[in-house]
Amino acid sequence: MRIWKREIAGREFRVEHGKLAKQANGAVMAQIGETTVLATVVMADSATEGIDFVPLTVEFQERFYAAGKIPGGFVKREGKPSEMAILSARTIDRPIRPLFPKNLRNEVQVVVTVISADMVNPPDIVGVLATSLALNISDVPFDGIVAAVRVGLIDGEVVFFPTEEQLQKSLLDIVVAGTEDAITMVEGEAKEVSESQMVEVLFKAHSVIKQIIDFQKQILSEFSVTKVCLEEKLLPEEIANDFDSVIDENELRNRLLTQGKKTRSAALDEYFEKIYSSLKEKYGVEKVEELSVLLRGAYEDKLKHKMRRIIVEEGIRLDLRNPKQIRPITCEVGLLPRVHGSALFTRGETQSLGIVTLGAPMDEQIIDSLLEEGTKRFMLHYNFPPFSTGEVKPLRGPSRREIGHGYLAERALKFILPKEDDFPYTVRVVSEILESNGSSSMATVCSGSLALMDAGVPVAKHVAGVAMGLILERDAEIVLTDILGAEDHWGDMDFKVAGTKDGITAFQMDCKVSGVSRDLLERALNQAKEARLYVLEKLYETIDRPRERLSKYVPVIKVTSVDPSRVAEIIGPGGRVIKGIIKDYDVKISVDDLTGKVSVIGDDQAKVDAAIRQINSIVKEIIIGEIFEGKVTRTEPFGVFVEVAPGKVGLLHQSKLVSNLKSIKLGDILKVKVSNIDNSGRFQLEEIPTDQAQDQSKQHRPYRKSKREE
Repeated sequence: MRIWKREIAGREFRVEHGKLAKQANGAVMAQIGETTVLATVVMADSATEGIDFVPLTVEFQERFYAAGKIPGGFVKREGKPSEMAILSARTIDRPIRPLFPKNLRNEVQVVVTVISADMVNPPDIVGVLATSLALNISDVPFDGIVAAVRVGLIDGEVVFFPTEEQLQKSLLDIVVAGTEDAITMVEGEAKEVSESQMVEVLFKAHSVIKQIIDFQKQILSEFSVTKVCLEEKLLPEEIANDFDSVIDENELRNRLLTQGKKTRSAALDEYFEKIYSSLKEKYGVEKVEELSVLLRGAYEDKLKHKMRRIIVEEGIRLDLRNPKQIRPITCEVGLLPRVHGSALFTRGETQSLGIVTLGAPMDEQIIDSLLEEGTKRFMLHYNFPPFSTGEVKPLRGPSRREIGHGYLAERALKFILPKEDDFPYTVRVVSEILESNGSSSMATVCSGSLALMDAGVPVAKHVAGVAMGLILERDAEIVLTDILGAEDHWGDMDFKVAGTKDGITAFQMDCKVSGVSRDLLERALNQAKEARLYVLEKLYETIDRPRERLSKYVPVIKVTSVDPSRVAEIIGPGGRVIKGIIKDYDVKISVDDLTGKVSVIGDDQAKVDAAIRQINSIVKEIIIGEIFEGKVTRTEPFGVFVEVAPGKVGLLHQSKLVSNLKSIKLGDILKVKVSNIDNSGRFQLEEIPTDQAQDQSKQHRPYRKSKREE
């Protein structure tokens, strides 16, 4: 067993190897502060036949014991991964995936298990470190060392590994990952940060990444590792030459420039089948079919190279736009009659239907994860059905991609939402992707922003998003605005920028090449800003402010605040009082016993208002001189007891009676005035004539018990 330690950016890093999980190809335990993860890497002994991709899976396992917690619910063990676990797995997956050999076909599984969590240092960052080391000390083919850092921006100062308390004051919350040479991944949110600030933060983050990589180099220098040699399958030279010679460059160009995603795909597939058939005739069906995966890969390489050269040499893209041009945009709001808010955003062949639902405070999402407990009042869910790309696939639960894209759009929009005190609703946005040809997550941001305004949510401003790309050739560096799916697939960088007219609110970047310069990144971000401002104009032209009224189908919510010490009076013994109000007024009631905030939710404004009055009367402090119409609840030889408000009963002594004591019965209504209150809060009453009561300014309506209370 060996242990290494180093302090970086104010945090102590600790790495241990040789003690745990020794049957894995590689296993490393890494620790920052007291957050500890175990990363293991296992590779299958043989290749998977018939695939044309690297079969890598990354699993992130949250163990509740790591934080000294027992899982909630009836089954007291961890179940399926939480959304945060899936997002953490993506954080680890994205920077390592490009570093595997393109011809690797053996299944590789990375499992990162959180075994200790100090609630300060994020385990996904530790997971990137541990995974990088585990891959490099294993025999799994892997080329590179990666590291990640979480970054904040507080009072103009860049803060590395910020605490949750610091993040409350931070303008930024991003995770930056990279190699020694370049930043390869960024994911996070911001509070209208400028493009220049973002670039500054990214390159300062890269300086810390280099320090973490230097620490890894020190560790790896003590290992001598022999990597598995992969058998690289190549096309036979004769067939490869014939394949090249049979392809007509002009024909390939024309088919690539066929307009329409499905039409283009069909044209390219048809051309491949034509080439494939000609090779079958010459070399025989059996031989060529054995090489089908290699031939398809070679054809894919041809398409990639040709698309890039068309952009570089001719300045046009597959849909004939120039590099800075945005696809045609159309926006509609108020499409669906019954929902609380709706919008349709279409950009080229990408289309998102955004729907807003407003709910009660008790509709908040309850969060009980390893690192977080509480509730969440804003949710954005992204759905990507197979018909959006013209495919047939089984419908399962939400995919990792859907969770990741939804989370990015949620981070982009949450900045503009009103505070809960100003708008007490729980807000859910759902994006249904109806068509997809690139940038569906940014279309979700746009449709969500439109739908929020259509719903009447008092958002401060619109948020728009755009996906950018990069073609990096020896003779050109071209930034592409509003990329297509093919430009994402065959390009060198995909970065998504969302924000308002005043700055960035969310940012995501995945880079497939090293050596992206600061100047190029600045140029790309400024080009993204121009595009965002253009899209924002389209959103404001459609709806420039939130609707003044909520939909008639939105539940009515009214909020009142009471002294927290008096919440028990609203609840009543065994919940009798609050249940009575709920039944009598057909409402729902949410009570926060810590703050004393009481929310009443219902479909009828009059009933909600009446329930609020009832609640206020329960907690209202009785004052000497106030007049009530109260109900007699008990008679005694010395007087009667009168209930002037729910649970508030005072003594009306016979000496203070105007009426005849013997004539008073249970349930009678009497006009009374508070004459005295003792130190224990008990109060005495005196009866007053009806005509005198009408002249008083502090007269209260008669209190009558509900049928349930009776």
